[in-house]
Amino acid sequence: MRLVQAWLRIPFWQRVLAGFVLGALAGWAFGPDAERWFGPLGTLYVTLIKMIAVPLVFFAVMNAVASLHGQKSVALLGGRTFLWFAVTAALAVCIGLGVGWILQPGIGVAGLSMAPDYTVRELPSPVQVLLDVVPANPFRALSEGKILQVIVFAGLVGFALVKLGDRTAQVRRLVGEASDVMIQVTRFVLEVTPLGTFGLIAALVGAYGFEKLLPLGNFVFALYLACALHIVLTYGGLLLAHGLNPLRFFRGAAPGMQVAFASSSSFASLPVALRSVTHNLGVDRDYAAFAVPLGASIKMDGCGAIYPALTSIFVAQYFGLTLEPTQYLIILIASVLGSFGTAGVPGTAIVMVTLVLSAAGLPLEGIGFVVAIDRVLDMMRTMTNVTGQMLVPVLVARETGLLDSAVYDAASSNVGVTGGDAAESREAVS
Repeated sequence: MRLVQAWLRIPFWQRVLAGFVLGALAGWAFGPDAERWFGPLGTLYVTLIKMIAVPLVFFAVMNAVASLHGQKSVALLGGRTFLWFAVTAALAVCIGLGVGWILQPGIGVAGLSMAPDYTVRELPSPVQVLLDVVPANPFRALSEGKILQVIVFAGLVGFALVKLGDRTAQVRRLVGEASDVMIQVTRFVLEVTPLGTFGLIAALVGAYGFEKLLPLGNFVFALYLACALHIVLTYGGLLLAHGLNPLRFFRGAAPGMQVAFASSSSFASLPVALRSVTHNLGVDRDYAAFAVPLGASIKMDGCGAIYPALTSIFVAQYFGLTLEPTQYLIILIASVLGSFGTAGVPGTAIVMVTLVLSAAGLPLEGIGFVVAIDRVLDMMRTMTNVTGQMLVPVLVARETGLLDSAVYDAASSNVGVTGGDAAESREAVS
């Protein structure tokens, strides 16, 4: 028991970092066998996260819609959220294009082979994407983990509870209690994060050898640099413009960023990102319950903006093509609009690159060259996605008075079993 208490006293981010470092060492030491020995630990962790994500979002969104009604306009909050999604996505595309133009990752690369399992993705029509947002069977959407459909259904149920008024008072209270239960379950599951990180990283390092990365080393470096610049310069600049200390934000968002990097999944990172935004950064829990899951579905600065832009530059350079100014504009528009248009479509990164290359008239065969190292690229892309998914709620909350400045300035980095969020702290005082 003392050992467990001592373990829990270590800051969450330090425990996750230890799992990351030890996992990398284990992967290097065991080589390809690491995936067989340690991979199941990572798989178990991701499965646990996916287990709690859907019920957490379902009850949280229902409770949020009912609670925000009459306090803050849901339409106003949604409009501000979408606006910042678009602005940061446009800035991400510009950074991706700029890094690609300066570093020229496709120059001097030759003899690349396409991934054997790569096939050109068939893009759904805009009408089909809109139709897919509405669940034909809400229970199937819940069972299959289609977050955007779950948000739509939960939002409708929440509005219905508000419309019925006092007749559903007990149901609203029950929904609130169910949301609290799922938040507590989330705290329990998050304590497994260091172990899951160890398994995921060990399997990755063991499965990937340097021989896979060397031919595309410049492209990998360019992507990581572009994402890092976007996180530091764009996100940090926006925080400063809102009178917020960027270091506090990154400290509070660190758990979500770590899980995103290790898991390469916005969906798997959703519970810890939501917990980080409320518990560490002081965003109103009801608004965060709406904004963070929405961001996990359509806010993809890494996969939907930087990656397609940089890949377009790489493909053009590899095939010896010169991009015209109109093509740069097409890449910008297609990346920003496409990230919203492919909401809920599996394999967002590949779909987005296919969409952007098609719109710009570039060879789709170029995608097959980078798919072979997609897992390594996806780590940084996803961390950028999730950081943006946590940033926008902070900005909007700051603008609308839904940010607890005292919690933000304290910027805890622990999202584990102990401790409540800002809303719980205010309830305790009252």
